[in-house]
Amino acid sequence: MEIFIKLLDKKQEIPFDLLLLADPSRDLVEEYVRRGYCYLAFQENEIVGEFVLIHTHPQTIEIANIAVKEEYQGQGIGSVLVYRAIEEAKKLKAKIVEIGTGNSSMNQLKLYQRCGFRIFGIDPDYFIRNDDEEIYEDGIQCKDMIRLRMDL
Repeated sequence: MEIFIKLLDKKQEIPFDLLLLADPSRDLVEEYVRRGYCYLAFQENEIVGEFVLIHTHPQTIEIANIAVKEEYQGQGIGSVLVYRAIEEAKKLKAKIVEIGTGNSSMNQLKLYQRCGFRIFGIDPDYFIRNDDEEIYEDGIQCKDMIRLRMDL
């Protein structure tokens, strides 16, 4: 499986269908894509995934969005994207990379920890405050954001 990753050109159409897999708020997605760096992952000529990096603090980059098309999940593409996001953060002179996910997102929590991230905090009720609709994964309501980080 050959994955090619490139930075989204500001003139290119934003792949909202993919970005909204990871974040249901179109307004938030538009805001952080506009101020950050959106990278697209291709397999042959098809977009199969993406990630967005934003500066949050001096020398800190957050992976604000990361997603793999549903039909390509479970093939290791998520790991490729996470490791590439870390490399891109280093190129942007970051000393810390952060990522957040829902308390109900067990697969994402496992992936991020396997890639070297460690939990450093919880934002209670983040998804209740920021999403119009309730989110459930495997019968668990997504309420809190689990914050993870990695020192580079």
